[in-house]
Amino acid sequence: MSIHNLPKSTVAQSGSVQPSSVQPSSVQPSSVQPTTTQPISADIHELDRTDIESYYIPGGKVYERFFDCPLDHQQTADTRQVRVFARHIVPVGKEDQIHSLPFIVYLQGGPGFECSLPSSVKGGWYATAISEGFQLLLVDQRGTGLSAPISAHTLVQHGSTAAQAEYVQHFRADSIVRDCELIRKALCRGRTSAASQKVALLGQSFGGFCITTYLSLFPNSISRALITGGVPPLLDSPDAVYHATYPRMITRNQQYYAKFPRDIARVRTIIEHLSAADVVLPDGGCLTARRFQQLGISFGRTGGFDSVHRLVLRAASDLETAGSLSVSALTEIAAAQSFDTNPLYCIMHESIYCQNGNASRWAAHRVREASFASAFEHQWDRILQRSDPAAPVYFTGESVYPWMLDDYAELRRLKDVALSLAEYTGWGRLYDTDVLAANTVPVAAVSYYNDMFVDVGLSERTAQTIAGCHQWITNEFHHNGLGVSSHVPEYLFRLLKGDITDL
Repeated sequence: MSIHNLPKSTVAQSGSVQPSSVQPSSVQPSSVQPTTTQPISADIHELDRTDIESYYIPGGKVYERFFDCPLDHQQTADTRQVRVFARHIVPVGKEDQIHSLPFIVYLQGGPGFECSLPSSVKGGWYATAISEGFQLLLVDQRGTGLSAPISAHTLVQHGSTAAQAEYVQHFRADSIVRDCELIRKALCRGRTSAASQKVALLGQSFGGFCITTYLSLFPNSISRALITGGVPPLLDSPDAVYHATYPRMITRNQQYYAKFPRDIARVRTIIEHLSAADVVLPDGGCLTARRFQQLGISFGRTGGFDSVHRLVLRAASDLETAGSLSVSALTEIAAAQSFDTNPLYCIMHESIYCQNGNASRWAAHRVREASFASAFEHQWDRILQRSDPAAPVYFTGESVYPWMLDDYAELRRLKDVALSLAEYTGWGRLYDTDVLAANTVPVAAVSYYNDMFVDVGLSERTAQTIAGCHQWITNEFHHNGLGVSSHVPEYLFRLLKGDITDL
């Protein structure tokens, strides 16, 4: 492993790939597709289908593709399927090279977030990848977007709480990777060389976790891999993650209040109000003091301080002028929180760290109560009892708690399922350290020194485990660096080419 720092900052044998019967599907309303879906003729290549919806955006032609994948890839007797959606973008002017251009597969962060449709591929990482000769595949990971989305509405069809929880257990990185592998086979079918059948991977945040699983399961299917802010900790349970990230969140709070010192009083006023009043959001959720603190998740992104300050100023102004929070303020606060619209982000969040039979059991909550309760106190009477009762009230970061199942309207409907998943001990292995240690796939990864989502120290240990991984550690960007600057993907591609060898 080589580590590259900006001046400012400063597998053994892979498992065999089983033949796939994956076929493009017709669009169905159900999140689980029956096996009666009419298949497209095996003689028609997926890339040659004329029934696929397509259109142009600046810089590319978009094809919207659906694929039927097994719910459980490892149990052939289980005939349940999920429909997986992917946006396939071919650079303008290269439509006739659709069968020969290599693919780069983008894996989104989360867990639980879909890929958005870009308004253009003439900028950002899209343009960088196209300039490197790729066509793009943006996959909605199962459970998100148009890929068998998970919600209270879709889960109810699966029956009991136990049945719903069993269904959701199939929505982790290992299943996501196996979906991508089946899709790779369908899209690369007929290519003559082994090299032309491989795909490149780009993973942001949780997408990097998925890439590391892909490297463990199917390294021979990957030409190269780029990871942005998502080199995962190779742990069996989440506790160590929160022992590392809570101190980083304390630092971010200190930096926030240093920038906006008047927000100390404003936030205290808001917390006092929310502790005394039952504030109902327009969607029926509850804006409690502890939920308001979760706005701090934005501290991990570029511009996050400013966005939180704007909400704090708005809420404090409402309380000063009217004694209550306006519908406009409440709507903006709710819109800043994604747990109701993307519920997997809560109910499966800690499971991404679980392996080898370990349950999460609300690790962030346990670690907070044991080691950081005073720093992140939300109860007003206890805040007044602290050694410095006038001290700032700190926001929390990327962590999920059991009380969210009461405060968020959509999560309430998933409470029993979430509680069941938190106690589940059947999680299998996500990473094969022996395979990673023998890795031959070129890997370049950026880790952000001040990242409050994915701890740089834990990431560095993993990068040292992946043979040939070129890790770039920088403090120039926050967790969303990929979306902020094209320098991030450009630099990673240069690392892979050997253009940057030492700094």
